[in-house]
Amino acid sequence: MITTDYVPGSPCWLDLGAPDVPAAVRFYSAVFDWDFQSMAPHAPDHGIFQVDGKAAAGLGPLTEEGARSAWMIYFRTDDVDATDAAVRQGGGTVRVPPRDAGERGRMAQYTDPQGGQFAVFQPRAYAGLEAVDEPGALCWTELYTTDAAAAKRFYGSVFGWATEDIPLPGDDGMTYTLLAPSGLGQERRHGGLMQLAPEQLPVTDGRAYWHPVFASADCDVTVHKVTGGGGAVQMGPVDVEGVGRLAVCTDLAGADFVALTPSD
Repeated sequence: MITTDYVPGSPCWLDLGAPDVPAAVRFYSAVFDWDFQSMAPHAPDHGIFQVDGKAAAGLGPLTEEGARSAWMIYFRTDDVDATDAAVRQGGGTVRVPPRDAGERGRMAQYTDPQGGQFAVFQPRAYAGLEAVDEPGALCWTELYTTDAAAAKRFYGSVFGWATEDIPLPGDDGMTYTLLAPSGLGQERRHGGLMQLAPEQLPVTDGRAYWHPVFASADCDVTVHKVTGGGGAVQMGPVDVEGVGRLAVCTDLAGADFVALTPSD
């Protein structure tokens, strides 16, 4: 469960880099009933999506040449510079070095050794997301990686995450690794990682990547809104025992996310 009493290593923010910000606003406003609050006049092409007046995600233009549109997940840290050193020591690379984000806090962005991009946030005046674990809000995070053992070592060295491997249904012997902040129990699990072959990751040409899972009151209705708004469905909707009904979707620009109606 993701909560707003953020502890080190827990997801605390996410934002989308979109090639067409107005189109992204129209798409996600329809899919999740989000309201968009622009940062105009200072940064009219940046803003925050809200659920019932609470911050649920950020949005801005895709500025990195050659990059794909994607959601960026931020994890809480109490010391960005110490996390920066841990990332480098663990074999990760720096995309955006530690820097101040106004009065809100301090942030940095990285790439893990298998290519998965993520970010960290050290709060000051702003803790992070205000809406989590409710319809239209982030409820889980997920990493697809080409080397699960290496990913567990890396993120364990950076965030100290506790991990637990569980078998996936079927006879192929695949496992799913559950992630939780250091020292906390299973009720605070915030995500998972799964190993896939490079050819199973065509969206990133075989590199690892993170994507968000958004809660939905009705996955099938959400999927209908995704396709009606010009997005696509990569998988589902499908029922997963002990998890709920989910679908892997992409928006107009190909940014992927999961819609999930959790099991009762």
